[in-house]
Amino acid sequence: MCQLLGMNCNVPTDICFSFTGFQARGGLTDDHKDGWGITFFEGKGVRQFLDPSPSSHSPIADFVRTYPIKSMNVIAHIRKATQGEIKLENTHPFVREMWGLYWSFAHNGDLKNFSPELDGRYRPVGNTDSETAFCFILQEMQKKFGETKPEDSKLFELIHKLTLELAGFGIFNFLLSNGELMYAHCSTKLASIVRKAPFTVAHLKDREVTVDFSSVTTQNDRVAVIATNPLTENEQWTTHAPGTLLLFKDGEILSEKPTKAGPTPQEICPV
Repeated sequence: MCQLLGMNCNVPTDICFSFTGFQARGGLTDDHKDGWGITFFEGKGVRQFLDPSPSSHSPIADFVRTYPIKSMNVIAHIRKATQGEIKLENTHPFVREMWGLYWSFAHNGDLKNFSPELDGRYRPVGNTDSETAFCFILQEMQKKFGETKPEDSKLFELIHKLTLELAGFGIFNFLLSNGELMYAHCSTKLASIVRKAPFTVAHLKDREVTVDFSSVTTQNDRVAVIATNPLTENEQWTTHAPGTLLLFKDGEILSEKPTKAGPTPQEICPV
């Protein structure tokens, strides 16, 4: 499966430290070699870098790792293909416009026999289940709310409903952002950490890199990092329960809601 990385903050922040560890998982410390991509939101604009080659050997990834782009919402993805060829058009994250905002989406999983009826408002360019799911979500959001962006709570409820529907087709871990909010769904595996004062020292799992956050932050900064697997080895990450939809805003969890019932006794203790 693929791996996800997201960042949601209350002040523009660079993702260099987290991306340094994440990049290594694309062919160096893990076998996700089928491409990578990252989207940075800056105001109403986005910077996007995509490469169908492994992130651990990508000069573009090296550039991103060392260039401190400041953003309040970032989505990154390293791919291990399940559906769709290894091509640029199948590389996540995907980006579309709706309600005068860019939306970005990345998916880790595999949706079986998923072929929704798309009305033409949003069409996949590549041939992945992931991009098709993204187009379907945007289509249903616009169907429900028309040309006016709804209140955050109403949008969260609809995305929760759509997540329930899509998760019925298979594994559906995802990150979705419009530059203001970050939606994160744990279908099988997802973890997060919220860094805030008092800031401490963190050490990456995948590279010999350490940073003292107290030297590069202010007392008011708050940064949430979301990843398929924790990126550091000396911090306390929250491992989210499978079947959980989360909404992040300004570097903290704003809403959280289950997308499936709790485990059965057989799942806890198989016969």
